[in-house]
Amino acid sequence: MVREFTHPLFDFARRRREPAVVQTLRSTAAAVISYVVALRLSSEPAPLTAPLTALLVVQVTLYTTLVTAVRRVNSVVVGVLLAVGFSSLVGLTWWSLGLIILAALVVGRFVKVGEFVPEVAISAMLVLGVTRVSATAWDRVLETLIGAGVGMLFNVLLAPPVWVESAGGAIEELAARMRRLLLDLGAEVGGHTPVAQAAARLHEARRLDHDIVQVDVSLRQAEDSLRLNPRVKEGLLSRVVLRTGLDTLEISAVVLRVVCRSLTDLAKERTEETLFEPEVGLALRDVFEHLARAVESFAVLITTQVSTNAEKAEERLATELTAGRASRDRVADLLLAQVQRHPRQWQLHGALLAEVDRILNELDVEKRSQRLVEELDQQSRKQRRRFGDLRRMRSRARQVLRLPEPDDR
Repeated sequence: MVREFTHPLFDFARRRREPAVVQTLRSTAAAVISYVVALRLSSEPAPLTAPLTALLVVQVTLYTTLVTAVRRVNSVVVGVLLAVGFSSLVGLTWWSLGLIILAALVVGRFVKVGEFVPEVAISAMLVLGVTRVSATAWDRVLETLIGAGVGMLFNVLLAPPVWVESAGGAIEELAARMRRLLLDLGAEVGGHTPVAQAAARLHEARRLDHDIVQVDVSLRQAEDSLRLNPRVKEGLLSRVVLRTGLDTLEISAVVLRVVCRSLTDLAKERTEETLFEPEVGLALRDVFEHLARAVESFAVLITTQVSTNAEKAEERLATELTAGRASRDRVADLLLAQVQRHPRQWQLHGALLAEVDRILNELDVEKRSQRLVEELDQQSRKQRRRFGDLRRMRSRARQVLRLPEPDDR
């Protein structure tokens, strides 16, 4: 019998290909290498600024690494320049310390260093508080450049992980929760539903908002990992597919919450009886089951990376939507007959049908294709405008320098 190892180190080894594990190893290696390089080039006995910068720069994606490196270096250089300027005028006192902190925080807002605004003040304070201001200032700049350079080289030579799979998994988990809620509604709608039970479903639907926020964070990380990544050939298409898919699920989740609100209101009016007649309840259960399977197929469609699986998911989605619309029409006919006999709460019946229509329309295959085309066109226009601005700047530079225009033939 083979013994199965459950030690955390063995578990870490098995999961070494996961993006989080890869990122941990990359950050550690970059920090150590930057420290070794700084020991040789800097006069400081313990140049810890270099590994600190490397840890901040080696972010989870190449795009955020480049942005972070530029902001980090910019903040340190600005802080050092402020400290050098202050040291030539005043020494370190309580009022000079407060003045340089105030000036550093204000200047940091203007130089657009993002989240590294406090770093401007930190660099200025550390440099101002030493006796050899000039040597310490430029050592700190050198260490920052070393850490930023090592971090960027790591992401250029060792491409960072792509977080599309984790974002896709988060989207599928969101769709699974929506699917379970729809199935629960279908199982309960045919019988007597206490108000407390209906309110619990409404609360569950409201929790989907928090889930969507978490998925959005994961998706933003995946979008950044696709930018400027040499391992990705169709980064724009992948970003657009995931983003438009999440937007559709978000709208569907909002409508689902309204469905639960309508059923809760109906339960408050019918505390001693079933929500619907038995025949209507069975038809509504079919509607909710088709919607549940449609949401599941939609999530598979937008997260799958294999064309064959995507085609199968699209076929299942189209089938479930067609069956859902047929069941919805049957429910409409039954509800119309019920309202004609007993017109109580007819407005809630109409609201429920309208909400089901909205979910069906949001998940529609043709509407999804239209959204993709519109979003891709919009992104293409942005790129054309960006490159157009670059061409105009290049042309103006050539005119100023009196250089000939390149031959486009």
